Amino acid sequence: MNRVKTIRYDSRKWSGCLLVMLLVLVSVYPGFAQSSGQLTESQHAKFGGPDTVPNRIESERVDKDTLYEFAFLKPYYEWKDEILEKYGYTYALDYYPIYLKASDSLPGTDDDAASAVMRFSGFWQLMGRAEDSKSSGTLVYLAEHRHRYTDNLPGEFALESFGYTGFIGIPFTDDGWHLTNLYWNQEWQNGFGFAAGFLDVTDWVDVWALTSPWTDFYNFVFSIGAATMDLPDDAALGLGVGGWLAETVYLIAGFEDLNSDPTDPFEGFETFFSDHEYFKHIEIGWVTSTRDQYYLDNIHLTLWHADERDEIDVEDGWGAFLSFSHTFAEKWLIFARGGFAEDGGSLLERSVSIGGGFAPGGIGAPGFGHQLGFGVNWGRPNDALFGSDLDDQYTLEAYYRVQVSKEFSITPDIQFLVDPALNPEEDHIWVYGLRARLSF
Repeated sequence: MNRVKTIRYDSRKWSGCLLVMLLVLVSVYPGFAQSSGQLTESQHAKFGGPDTVPNRIESERVDKDTLYEFAFLKPYYEWKDEILEKYGYTYALDYYPIYLKASDSLPGTDDDAASAVMRFSGFWQLMGRAEDSKSSGTLVYLAEHRHRYTDNLPGEFALESFGYTGFIGIPFTDDGWHLTNLYWNQEWQNGFGFAAGFLDVTDWVDVWALTSPWTDFYNFVFSIGAATMDLPDDAALGLGVGGWLAETVYLIAGFEDLNSDPTDPFEGFETFFSDHEYFKHIEIGWVTSTRDQYYLDNIHLTLWHADERDEIDVEDGWGAFLSFSHTFAEKWLIFARGGFAEDGGSLLERSVSIGGGFAPGGIGAPGFGHQLGFGVNWGRPNDALFGSDLDDQYTLEAYYRVQVSKEFSITPDIQFLVDPALNPEEDHIWVYGLRARLSF
């Protein structure tokens, strides 16, 4: 995810293109680092949110009910499993198109938007693949190509076309080549680890089950911080650390560059060491079941602070966020999440979201399988960003993800937006969406 900017693809940014080309080559030919040892369950990367590359890829290796099974692809997946076991390397190629249609829009704007994102991701465990190893080291990457289908962009649609202070389909922009992750992840069997490099901070802060804009809710108020955090963009140079303080208590903390630019990521070395404008966060959580369920059965408190940014004239800000989620009867999940922000560049300064999810095949593997999601949000726009005396907003959303096959899913979605704060002429707007995912 990213904080949406009006960015256009610049063909002169060869560094981004070259980086993606190298990653694609790595995806086709896994290379060296052969070891006689095989990956054990404890060595697979587990910490971090459902959208971290290792967690997302691992979830797709779990057998789930689908409408169809393409048996002719079985040798391909067996080959990928062999590569993972032999070299510690695997990858994923994904394509996400999205279409949004609103019941009304501001004068002079269109009432629909469409775009798509192609994603290249993978991880390569280069250290600690022997069964008796007490730690593991993994290189993780994720690069994207973001492109438009219509003049309107889904990531900017809600704010620009009907005056809603929020984002629907936040990552669907037209940045062109876009780096999201390129970092080293080190983990120890005692439950501690760190990630250092170009990070997507949303993988490590306010972690919970239905957070992904790729597979779950469309609206950002049901994602990270319920739109009350002043987050950096993707490919933010930084460091995250975390670990288990007790059997069911964990701590995550980190700091990242607030001036990151995923279309020119290596500029982050200059901004990180020269500007000293960082996003800092610390989170303590209690898992109410077992560790492998930690983003499903979870209560956590997140505190954050964002430095002042001189170039874009945004004051420093801080806030707190409290999240609760719990599964029951193996198929249901309920959640209640809320937070506040003081100043800074967050969309909302107060926000509360409640709702739930239902998976007929069982709540478990994130972003995979048939799943219903529904939620209600109350939000107060950030007066430091949008001005004072704006109306509070209310958002209702429901989606159903249909897992057509292991490789293909579609997710229709409907939203009811009440009192969009920047559109006093409308007291409600309906938004309809259709999102698909093709993955290999």
